[in-house]
Amino acid sequence: MFTVIVSLWGFFLIGFLAIGGYFMFRKFLKSIPKKDGMSDLDWQNYYIDQTKHMWHQEEKDLLAELVSPVPELFRDVARQSIAGRIGKLAIDKNEDKITKELLIEGYIIGTPKRDHRFLRKTLKEQKIDITPYEQFFELSPSDYEKGWKEKY
Repeated sequence: MFTVIVSLWGFFLIGFLAIGGYFMFRKFLKSIPKKDGMSDLDWQNYYIDQTKHMWHQEEKDLLAELVSPVPELFRDVARQSIAGRIGKLAIDKNEDKITKELLIEGYIIGTPKRDHRFLRKTLKEQKIDITPYEQFFELSPSDYEKGWKEKY
């Protein structure tokens, strides 16, 4: 009986270490500098800092609601990652402020397809028409990385 308990505890421990190691390794890969000398995390923080003054409370609340299905442990990381994408989009489009339309477009671009079902449901509950954003739902996350601007 004791050996079974120790064995189960060993499997759980190895499993939890593997899961934690996976997320730490992903974070490590994001922090490696690219050819321009800045990492993905550096660029994310840059876009957030450059667009911090553009955010109004209504858009912050909408972003918080959209990331609410993410487990609480990862919610802040997801919010920052998506806010960085939205900030990049705002700078690329030379916007003066973050609008609801820009937020939704950036959220679609910044999230994987598996999260789009919840996004559609949330936008429908808030009575927001999603037809202008259908073209972004059509793309796969790998398409966002390279040449997504040319596709729309």
